[in-house]
Amino acid sequence: MLDKWIRKVFNMCIMRLLSYSVNGQPSFGLVSEDGAGVVDLSARIPDVSDLGQLVSTGQIDKASAFMSDDADHQLSQITYERLLPWPRKIFCIGVNYGGRADEYADKSDAAFPSVFPRFPDGFTGHGQPLVRPPESPQLDYEGEIVAVIGKAGRRIPMSDARSHLAGLSLGNEGTIRDWVRHAKFNVTQGKNWISSGAIGPHLVTMDELPSSFDDLRITTHVNGELRQDDSPKTMKYSIDYQIHYLSTFTELHPGDVIFTGTPTGAGARQDPPVWLVPGDVIDVHVPELGTLTNTVVDEFSSDQLAQHPISAPEPQ
Repeated sequence: MLDKWIRKVFNMCIMRLLSYSVNGQPSFGLVSEDGAGVVDLSARIPDVSDLGQLVSTGQIDKASAFMSDDADHQLSQITYERLLPWPRKIFCIGVNYGGRADEYADKSDAAFPSVFPRFPDGFTGHGQPLVRPPESPQLDYEGEIVAVIGKAGRRIPMSDARSHLAGLSLGNEGTIRDWVRHAKFNVTQGKNWISSGAIGPHLVTMDELPSSFDDLRITTHVNGELRQDDSPKTMKYSIDYQIHYLSTFTELHPGDVIFTGTPTGAGARQDPPVWLVPGDVIDVHVPELGTLTNTVVDEFSSDQLAQHPISAPEPQ
């Protein structure tokens, strides 16, 4: 136990799975023992096409056999891709951390969590830019801990929830704020702009994580400035409860993803609001999970916009 703790302190011998590409060729692998390279798993587990399939078919344990292998690529040579290429379900939990309810005019104490879906192509990978669309300047960040299901289940009791997880990752649940207010009881439009958010850089398996999620600490920095800082300890609906609740109305499958909520401090809640602009750098960090870093770019240059003017619809 002590040896494992020492390895964690020095960020060594932790199985960190990732999706990546080299020269445009997609693959998946794990970070090498020295933390500087990638062991290519596509060549070592040939019956699996990507990390999503590795998780969905319950074969993560196969990857551990290659943790001591020499790296096939240096991290400097790869492009991080979306952690799971095409998860079948992505759930997001809203207004969950301590203090979040106070950010809203309606402070009713809901008995159940706020839940909404996101689509896979709304996310990009670590090190890749978030895309600000021309229809709105209100691109915002939301740093989150992301739970990845590893075992199927329906009506999962809270006491068994952890056993249904493959591991945890990090997310930036980027949001176009004015588009979440286009209609009542509806945030889907503002939450699903292409490449407006990110997930990664790694999937850290459950055996490498603390026995209690309350021991984790999540921070979000924008251009080096601390904007969010909290712990799952303050969640109204714990990660275990989220798994229990979601699995009541739908069956959770390996590879399904849960964005578990964001702390206070998003740009919309600054006074005045502060939106992300091209060149900004956003870092979402949990010591046990690493750091998810993204910059921001505009979808179109000014010249392209002049050639293809785009008008946003008026809210109803």
